[in-house]
Amino acid sequence: MKNSSFFVKSICIVFLMLAVCFSTVACAGPEDRARDLYETAQFEEQQFNPEHAGKLYRQILADYPETEAAELAEKALRKLEHNAGKRP
Repeated sequence: MKNSSFFVKSICIVFLMLAVCFSTVACAGPEDRARDLYETAQFEEQQFNPEHAGKLYRQILADYPETEAAELAEKALRKLEHNAGKRP
């Protein structure tokens, strides 16, 4: 009986921890989500994937236009488009 009680308590703790983790992610505000997308776009550029980076920058501009990340995304997108014009 002791093992059963310990098991139930352990399961409850695990579910509680998962609920806290998921609620933290779900509560991220627009600034956080935009910043995460911007960081991902920057990573894509570093990985020589400008097409995907551009798509992410455009998503930031469309979904989070009032954020600081949108200002950065706009500049980065212009730079990407400028550099794309220089390629043969």
